[in-house]
Amino acid sequence: MTTPIASRGGRRWVASLQRTLRLLVHSNLFISLATMSVVVTTVLLADLPLEALPLFIVFAATLFVYTVNRFTDLEEDEANVPDRASFTKRYGTLLLALGVGCYVVAIAIAVLEGLPGAIYLLLPLVVALLYSVGGIKRVFLVKNVFVGFAWGLIPLGVGYYYEQLWTLEILVVAGYVIAMITIAAVIFDVKDIPGDREEGIATVPNTLGTAATRRYSQAANVVVAAVVVALVFGTDLSLEFLTLLAMNGYVAGYIPFATTERGPLYYGFVVDGEHVFLAMVVVLVEWLGVL
Repeated sequence: MTTPIASRGGRRWVASLQRTLRLLVHSNLFISLATMSVVVTTVLLADLPLEALPLFIVFAATLFVYTVNRFTDLEEDEANVPDRASFTKRYGTLLLALGVGCYVVAIAIAVLEGLPGAIYLLLPLVVALLYSVGGIKRVFLVKNVFVGFAWGLIPLGVGYYYEQLWTLEILVVAGYVIAMITIAAVIFDVKDIPGDREEGIATVPNTLGTAATRRYSQAANVVVAAVVVALVFGTDLSLEFLTLLAMNGYVAGYIPFATTERGPLYYGFVVDGEHVFLAMVVVLVEWLGVL
């Protein structure tokens, strides 16, 4: 039988864990870890050596872009995610300084190291401006696809860094990331229905309804999984690419629970954690040598 003291201790532990996760989510540190995970997945599946520089570049660019977006979306967040809006008001300036600083350092290192294509490190700035200021997020479905293609630049950047840009492995990972992030972006809009309607922003959930959004997203998830299987057995791709299906399973598991009542930890940790989960699976498969 659980004692009152043990019960209180368990509640405190859960509350402490929730505070830590909220900090990681609201500060954009977790989403930066997620994009770094895309680098890890791409490198391992493409059989490339893992290096620290591309990881840092992606971390810095993500922290910069998403922190800028926190400021431009502050009014919407006050309606959709008030806790995140309060966090931004309190710590946003510090995080923006950190994001800008890391981004500038990443560009400086790339220039000093003489990396070919260092100019492309300005793309995150262009992405931030187009999405947050250029009005792309107000165009039905376009903003979701835009986010998908923005994340697809990560594996393409990895390919460019290692001079393997046009290999089948890199292109498949890029296409997979684009498709899966587009699906996730559509699901993510479920939590923003009230604020998006108030702002006059047409999204899939507030146009088609949450039930239809979940059905179509799940159907798209199944199609992507089928394409992965077809590519693995129809091309020269390694069987290791079947590990991508682990993420399709993960996504299939969270889609049915996407509702407006779910809190920021569901969307910011569970949904955004899909690529962290995939990277862990890929690392484990690589370590065990299963495929």
